[in-house]
Amino acid sequence: MTLHDVVVLLEAEVLTGQDSLDMEVKTAFSADLMSDVLSFGKRGSLLLTRITSPQVIRTSDILDLAAVVLVRGKVPPPEVIQLAEELRIPVMMTRYVPFEATGRLYEKGLRSPVGQVDPCGT
Repeated sequence: MTLHDVVVLLEAEVLTGQDSLDMEVKTAFSADLMSDVLSFGKRGSLLLTRITSPQVIRTSDILDLAAVVLVRGKVPPPEVIQLAEELRIPVMMTRYVPFEATGRLYEKGLRSPVGQVDPCGT
């Protein structure tokens, strides 16, 4: 799936990275805690989050994530958009809640970068 496919599927508005929409993504995950992003994120993954702070962009840069999707119609402040542009990180915004956005992506073949999660921790 390309980022363009993600934009269409999530009816997203592209805020930065219009020139990167042909990038392929195979994994996606949803997280609001940057510690979770650092723990579970993998290079080239798509991050879905409600957080609009600069830390999202900096964390995405550290992990070399493919793009950030802001859910629930969250609008980032101008300094976040500027930072994303400087670091060349595509950012898009969708009105969908995390559950529905993630479900739509899963239904079309995107999977978690960490594989199956064992709810019992075994």
